[in-house]
Amino acid sequence: MHLSNYLFFTTHCEPALQFYADCGLGAVVSTLRHGDNGMPVRAESMRGKIMHAQFEGPGVRFFASDNDDAEPMRGSAMIFVLDDRAQTQLLFTRLAVGGQVTTPLDVQPWGDYYGKLTDRFGVQWMFNCAS
Repeated sequence: MHLSNYLFFTTHCEPALQFYADCGLGAVVSTLRHGDNGMPVRAESMRGKIMHAQFEGPGVRFFASDNDDAEPMRGSAMIFVLDDRAQTQLLFTRLAVGGQVTTPLDVQPWGDYYGKLTDRFGVQWMFNCAS
């Protein structure tokens, strides 16, 4: 069994995935688009938007799509569990561009280097680097 997260965007899936690739998280490995090759189109405004994408990188795999009825992301976060402070800082800084840092990276009461942010696409990210 493997548990993966699935991110739903309304119409910004493609730029979000490109941003994550630019941040160094990995790359899109497969994509299906609304309306391509017989794929259904529920609303014409969704034609050409991402119906399903798979994103992978070292230690990273998640799925994403555009859905015009998607609810804003809330109540969950993507979490990186790392063992290198420099890598933690680098990824945190990259994903924070245009977003909002809700917990600055710092050593927390439990002893780990931890921070949390919401990126410019509304996805929450947590970073925990064991000391």
